[in-house]
Amino acid sequence: MNKYEATIGLETHVMQKTVTKMFCGCKYVYGAAANTHVCPVCLGYPGAMPVLNKKAIELCCKAGLLLNCSINRLSRWDRKNYFYPDMAKNYQITQADQPLCLDGFIEVDVNGTRKRFEIERIHQEENAAKNIHVSGASLVDYNRAGTALMEIVSHPCMHSSDDALAYMTAIKQIMQYGGISSCDQEKGQMRSDVNISVRPIGHKELGSKVEIKNMNSFAFIQEAISYEIDRQINVLDSGGIVNQETRGYDSDRGETFIQRTKEDAHD
Repeated sequence: MNKYEATIGLETHVMQKTVTKMFCGCKYVYGAAANTHVCPVCLGYPGAMPVLNKKAIELCCKAGLLLNCSINRLSRWDRKNYFYPDMAKNYQITQADQPLCLDGFIEVDVNGTRKRFEIERIHQEENAAKNIHVSGASLVDYNRAGTALMEIVSHPCMHSSDDALAYMTAIKQIMQYGGISSCDQEKGQMRSDVNISVRPIGHKELGSKVEIKNMNSFAFIQEAISYEIDRQINVLDSGGIVNQETRGYDSDRGETFIQRTKEDAHD
């Protein structure tokens, strides 16, 4: 008998169907020559002023309604500061405290059982550029920088890879049906960060969270979740402690690997 319960939350990034980017007039053309659809705004030049894309806001609110969210009449933009080549101005324009959409849910069938999965929020933000690693060098293509992106954040309310698959499949279908996004995963139009923790059955407090970043394949997400649940259970059974950390997934080896360790926290 299994002594443990897994808890899973998903942060799903969806690229919206807009003609131009989130804060400038540049178009995004998948596969275009590198750095040919850029301007002072998406390159982060000093003094370049952003102009909000109304269509992106409309699509985000539409997504919120389709996912049974309440739409905030007042929302706010924030700067998420970090230093990395894919964000030229060293901060991302996003929504931290007052997002456009709150408190939604979807109901889906999971192996013949009807389940309800709660959505914490949907916030609007700008996409990062694309890093390309070749021959020992790192190159940056800023064509994708500043494209309109939504992040759909679930509550930690799933407990298996089957739950996660059913949830993501429903989100993809709803976004496509609503004309919000094509959700072409091979083109990076839908990708998820997966948060997983394990605790003994009956314990109220969640275990330490492990985040698996930038997953764009449903099959690989299922594999990564199953592996990570087993890994954490093995750590606990051996008397160890699960560290809060960010991990990647190696699909060839079928296992997760550590990328960086975070400070202790719970889901």
